Amino acid sequence: MIETLLQAIMEQIEQPKKDLEHNLRALLNEAVAKMDLVSKDELERQRTTLNNTNIRLNELLKQVEALEIKIKNNK
Repeated sequence: MIETLLQAIMEQIEQPKKDLEHNLRALLNEAVAKMDLVSKDELERQRTTLNNTNIRLNELLKQVEALEIKIKNNK
């Protein structure tokens, strides 16, 4: 009889625990979604793209400088 009573109490306690866990997970997922986070992989891809863009920009700046010198020498 005590075992049955304990089992019934445990079942009654378990449901609110599951509900609370479900609600907390939903709140956390919503909070994370609002943070607009990105994965490490995406961050690394963006970093690589930025580095490549900076390299290309520096190459173009050197070309512009060379052209400016060429124009100045032709005057």
